[in-house]
Amino acid sequence: MVILGIDPGSRATGFGLVRFEGASVRHLASEVFRPGEGPPEGRLARIHEHLRGRLLEWRPEQVALESVFIARNPRSALLLGQARGALLAACGGAGLVCAEYAPSQVKAAVTGTGAASKLQVQQMVQRVLALAVTPPSDAADALAVALCHGHAAASAGAGRVARALAADRAREVRS
Repeated sequence: MVILGIDPGSRATGFGLVRFEGASVRHLASEVFRPGEGPPEGRLARIHEHLRGRLLEWRPEQVALESVFIARNPRSALLLGQARGALLAACGGAGLVCAEYAPSQVKAAVTGTGAASKLQVQQMVQRVLALAVTPPSDAADALAVALCHGHAAASAGAGRVARALAADRAREVRS
């Protein structure tokens, strides 16, 4: 399963692409996209178009985004929401549904604690994906989102398999 993780931002958006194959995971690509200066509508259009291009190039099977956090500054929260809207629109246009994870869920999935620092997330992503260098913070966050989603999907799949096996056993016992 190929998963694209996204760390949304109006000034810097992180993208991280990973492939899960059974119990192993492999880094495929990651980057930080900076839409440049100018009015918000221009930056949002560039974010949208950049992701559309990456979706065509990378062809992920699933997409996961970091969900909105409560920002101290209402303007920052609004800009983040607008960037997320541009990203969600690009995914929707490609027929992809986006899973969302809270920052604390992502940190816990990668480091074991929801209160991990940015540096801890970067170091664990580097270690888990066997990267030669520590990825930039926004790219590491995006890769962490993809890892979080991959683990959640694997757990959900394991749960479905376990429930199916239990139902089969129950039918056998009743027979």
